[in-house]
Amino acid sequence: MPLSLTVLGTASPHPGPDRPCSGYLLAGGGAEVWVDAGPGSFAALQRHTDPARLTAIWISHLHADHSADLLAAAYAFAFGAMTPHAPIPVYAPRDCAERLAGFFGRPDVGFLKGVFDFRVLYDGHDVRHWNLRLTARAVAHDTEAYGLRAECQGSVFAYSGDSGPCAALGELAYRADLFLCEADIDVHRESEQGAQVHLTPEDAGRIAREARVRGLLVTHVGPTLTREAATARAAEMAGRPTFAAVEGATHTL
Repeated sequence: MPLSLTVLGTASPHPGPDRPCSGYLLAGGGAEVWVDAGPGSFAALQRHTDPARLTAIWISHLHADHSADLLAAAYAFAFGAMTPHAPIPVYAPRDCAERLAGFFGRPDVGFLKGVFDFRVLYDGHDVRHWNLRLTARAVAHDTEAYGLRAECQGSVFAYSGDSGPCAALGELAYRADLFLCEADIDVHRESEQGAQVHLTPEDAGRIAREARVRGLLVTHVGPTLTREAATARAAEMAGRPTFAAVEGATHTL
């Protein structure tokens, strides 16, 4: 089974008509992993797989536009006739389970154990599901956040998550076949110096070029940009095939 990425949602910072927030289905080596669970992405996920058969869920950070649909999944798995045969591993920053339990007004997380198996991410976290290897690196954001490198039978996929410019992005993306990278903002403001938490299209393109990736997929474009403009700007800097992430598209590596 070749490594593939299906785009479920790309919107930032809120979903729009037919455009959920961040969510992706990564499949390869016998595994299916839901990467980020932005609002609307769980519904989109059902167009491409049975969520109860997911191998794992991987959450880059706990901002709502990347994690809120864990709530929808919890309802589906616990009450909606989608019960998985075993609790699904959820790789996420610390306190993910507690936040989810809070939506239910529960002080403990034990009631979630029937559907989710929460496992804490950390810098350098590395796990293998069948022939799919997932490696996390801490990235620069205004909360605990991680980027992802996935390897499967010689193919490499990298994902920035939400991040400002940092060395970890280049390491994650190094010689990747496909680099899925945010381009959330138009320009960096002086007030951000020393605390940049998002990328411009030029940042995304520069990282892709320096990391020598084969292809760049631009996502998480914020409201001050259009997807078309962000992709064109990133492509000019990257100097390699560059595409816009579009809901429903599947990219085979």
